[in-house]
Amino acid sequence: MEQRNYHWADGKCLVLGDGTRVMGVLNVTPDSFSDGGQWNTKHRAAAHAADMIRDGADVIDVGAESTRPGSTALTSEEETARLMQFLPDVLAVSSVPLSVDTYHYRTAEAALRAGAHILNDVWGFQYDHGEMADVAAAYDVPVILMHNQEGTSYEGDIIDCMKAFFARSVEIALSHGVREDRIILDPGIGFGKDTPQNLEVMRRIGELTALPYPLLLAPSRKRFIGDVLGLPAEERDEGTGAVCVWGAERGCAMVRVHNVRMIARMVRTADVLLERKG
Repeated sequence: MEQRNYHWADGKCLVLGDGTRVMGVLNVTPDSFSDGGQWNTKHRAAAHAADMIRDGADVIDVGAESTRPGSTALTSEEETARLMQFLPDVLAVSSVPLSVDTYHYRTAEAALRAGAHILNDVWGFQYDHGEMADVAAAYDVPVILMHNQEGTSYEGDIIDCMKAFFARSVEIALSHGVREDRIILDPGIGFGKDTPQNLEVMRRIGELTALPYPLLLAPSRKRFIGDVLGLPAEERDEGTGAVCVWGAERGCAMVRVHNVRMIARMVRTADVLLERKG
């Protein structure tokens, strides 16, 4: 993958294609599947972000709405109101770029106006009619476009279906003025896929890292790891680490995780073995 160097006016920077980057998860929600309610005060959110940066996070991903199966969807107004309780405090302590996990364009615009650096859209610009892509283009920020769908039924080969989804997401992005070097893809592990499908995608992840865009892998504590190990969410970090190392070896540019300290050490050791700079 060609190296990318992102720089922002506030001095933040991010390099992709130069070792495996680590994105730390900061859920300011009461109901996320793994850590809901742990960080939903200003002080705890900012302190946890600072801890993850100290432990090796290259990016902090802030989410104000849980996207776990069965979670309650928020309106964009509700999501924005919740996010903006925390975002200024997290930005104030962060020495790394902040990504905002949202599929609502109004929330995205409010976050970028406040100083966020990256958009992480779990519907890959396919939730609305191009408004999210317009916001991304207007602010000229990197965008993470995740594969997603309702249900787990695929008409044909799953990787082919995912590639078709990504092609549509990229088409939307480019047609609305998002620069190609701003596009990052995410296979959406745990979204629109059951355990056998998640395992197949992971076994074939090299077919997706071969695409001309960096790939973010977000397997952290997902159900398929629990099914493999027979463990609850809070005991899935070792399995998450194994999946992240597998992804790093096959070319994933970044991993999104809850346990930053453990996973950062694992993927950076893997980078040395792979003779990537890290």
